[in-house]
Amino acid sequence: MDALTDFLDGPRARGAFLLRSILSPPWSLRIQDRAPLALAAVVRGEAWVVPDDGDPVRLGPGDVTVIRGPAPYTVADDPATPPQVVIHPGQHCTTVDGRDLSDAMSLGVRTWGNDPHGPAVILTGAYQMRGEISRRLLEALPPLLVLPEDAWDCPIIPLLTDEIVKDEPGQEAVLDRLLDLLLIAVLRAWFSRPEGGAPAWYRAHGDPVVGKALRLLHNNPAHPWTVAGLAAETGVSRAALARRFTDLVGEPPMAFLTGWRLAMAADLLRETDATVGAVARQVGYGSSFALSTAFKRAHGVSPQEYRAGAHAVGTGHDAVVPARRARTG
Repeated sequence: MDALTDFLDGPRARGAFLLRSILSPPWSLRIQDRAPLALAAVVRGEAWVVPDDGDPVRLGPGDVTVIRGPAPYTVADDPATPPQVVIHPGQHCTTVDGRDLSDAMSLGVRTWGNDPHGPAVILTGAYQMRGEISRRLLEALPPLLVLPEDAWDCPIIPLLTDEIVKDEPGQEAVLDRLLDLLLIAVLRAWFSRPEGGAPAWYRAHGDPVVGKALRLLHNNPAHPWTVAGLAAETGVSRAALARRFTDLVGEPPMAFLTGWRLAMAADLLRETDATVGAVARQVGYGSSFALSTAFKRAHGVSPQEYRAGAHAVGTGHDAVVPARRARTG
């Protein structure tokens, strides 16, 4: 596996919010749904993304933006247009004064707006990722990134445009996977750009020595790794590996391994019913006690408390029925 695959492998879209918006000016949407990550692709027309802290950014046809939450922001036909619609958690939409608009602005299957023939067509997808691996990815991203249409050649947006309005068996699974593919394609293209600011762990995978060490740690975290063992596998001295790894990744090999193990443990606790002991063995700890001690030191709570809290949050999200209905128009 490479860096991006590893960091995206845990958090996959599951019933993610997806919507096609068709709008005529003046329009302005205040987004305060607290989603940790959202994507928007302009199919036709233009839009402005207006962060609360930052300059407005224009999007043209074919441009894609990735917005890291949960801070609110506005999307509008013009930065000066005052908000007319507020998108709340659960993708519940109202007027600014709280009047429900879910039905009033429905234009069909996963389609919404103020004019079925409007000049602006925008595809929006929102994730609800809570795993520790996704946290690492989110922290590697700027609050707002824009990938212009001329920066890449990607067939996913036209395919998503066609699929988002279909109402067929298994369609949500199809759309989830398309959203994942779009996110991966955008991030891969973004990190390859000079302004992309790829994180150290991403860039380090291109190094012949450190990249091999990272792949060994990623692919087999349960192995009893030592710096000497990694050095032997990568064909350099212990001191050379430690120095080169720290320079490129930003932390020593064993510190990176601990963070990776605990990130994987958090994901397993959230996504599976495996016992703490089983999780400990899977990520390289000899006992549930050893994992619990390290986990509490890093997270401030025990694995059992973390799992209980994650399940409580997940149950609350699943109970939001309007968000499910919003996808089907």
